[in-house]
Amino acid sequence: MNSAPTPDASTSIESTVRRSAIVAEELGLLIDGAIGYAIYMLDPEGRVTIWNRGAERMKGWTEAEVVGCDSAMFYTPDDVAAGRPRDDLARAAALGRIEEDSWRLRKDGSEFLASVTMTALRDEAGALRGFGKVIRDVTDQKAAEAAVLRREHHLRSILATVPDAMIVMDERGIISSFSRTAEQMFGHARSAVVGQNVGMLMPASERHGHDAYLRNYLATGVAHVIGSVRLTTAQRADGSTFPIELAVGETSIGGERIFTGFVRDLTNRHETERRMKELQSELVHVSRLSAMGTMASTLAHEINQPLTAIANYLEASRAMIGETQDNLLAEIAEAIELAAAQSLRAGIIVRRLRAFVEGGDTGFRIERLDQLVDEATSLGLLGAHEAGIEVTMTIAAGLDQVLVDRVQIQQVLVNLIRNAIQSMATTPCKRLTIATAPDREGWVRVTVADTGVGLDPGIRDRLFDAFATTKEDGMGLGLSICRTIVEAHGGRIWAEAMTPSGTAFHFCVPLAGDEHV
Repeated sequence: MNSAPTPDASTSIESTVRRSAIVAEELGLLIDGAIGYAIYMLDPEGRVTIWNRGAERMKGWTEAEVVGCDSAMFYTPDDVAAGRPRDDLARAAALGRIEEDSWRLRKDGSEFLASVTMTALRDEAGALRGFGKVIRDVTDQKAAEAAVLRREHHLRSILATVPDAMIVMDERGIISSFSRTAEQMFGHARSAVVGQNVGMLMPASERHGHDAYLRNYLATGVAHVIGSVRLTTAQRADGSTFPIELAVGETSIGGERIFTGFVRDLTNRHETERRMKELQSELVHVSRLSAMGTMASTLAHEINQPLTAIANYLEASRAMIGETQDNLLAEIAEAIELAAAQSLRAGIIVRRLRAFVEGGDTGFRIERLDQLVDEATSLGLLGAHEAGIEVTMTIAAGLDQVLVDRVQIQQVLVNLIRNAIQSMATTPCKRLTIATAPDREGWVRVTVADTGVGLDPGIRDRLFDAFATTKEDGMGLGLSICRTIVEAHGGRIWAEAMTPSGTAFHFCVPLAGDEHV
């Protein structure tokens, strides 16, 4: 037989019921006070059991309209057709909690993007009692985030195409952003520089000065670089330096100063300026060379006439002597014949020079190389014996047929021989070597070597340039003309130092093939 509860027990039960009622009321007020959130409960089948005021404001339905209704009414038609409401309940029951962003419906039929949290509720025995759902309208937030993301992508695309490098740093000079152009310009990966002091991009001589400048600017506000454009020097990852144009701007974000530097590589500009100066200098030389060419053509025309007259006078003098038994007269007659031959040859050289300057027929023909060298040395070696010069000639066998302009190649040889003789004027050892030897297939190499003073290091790289000379009375055109002649034959000319002293000049000319015979 059950006994009635004691007065103390009854009081305790009533107190517990009152506290539960108070807690329920406070919880209801708390839930209804969550203005920005739709909070409601579902039974295990997905029907609405509790509906707060936030849900009413957000979705438009009153509590009376939705309690007992299937929560599928809040899903879009496409989601309902795909079975999404049932799938969400099953997933929440299996996982205990799901969170996602998904489109939901309002009473007026409009859609909004919702941040959904669904939690499965179970009793002490683990049986499913229902589900709690918290919904937040994130349509405007996501639109704002998308707008920010679009602007960020737009800004990045702009910065990626800007030819200037962009570097962002804080007030301590620590890099926080390093553009793609900066990576290419400096040779550093972004990950290697972010978090490092910007001084790593400067030559060692300027790093400490930059940090001191930042400290001084922060302390005094006096700017020397910020807000202006200056020319300075930067350093790449490989240690090489290059000229830059630097512009630095300043802004403040959340009370923190941010400095943005825009860097333009001036290497190409400086190279262009240097090349322009070289071209201007070359233009002056070309103008001078053009004037020399015009003068040479005129001189060749004028000199040819007296040379012809000299040859005629010499031949007439030889004829006047005639045949004689007098040894002295015979020697004079022989000297006159040689002088006449050389004057005629000088005339040919002058005419060829005029044709060369005017761009006329160069007269490429098959010539015997040994005869060509012999004729050139007969003129080039004038005075060599009296100067105490020992001459050695080595003509390689089997290389006697070449396809050249005889007078032009002889001009090269005479020029090289005369230069060699002049270079040995003050040296105790005077040996001149003239030799031919096989070069690459189809070519023969001619060498003129001396034991003179050697090449001047200051002019070695410009040896074959026009107007490059160390002679007090020289114009610097001889070797330049030699190179032009040799290259016109398809060959090349170069010089190398001899041991212990002296210089060897080499040039190549083409051998005559069977097709030329």
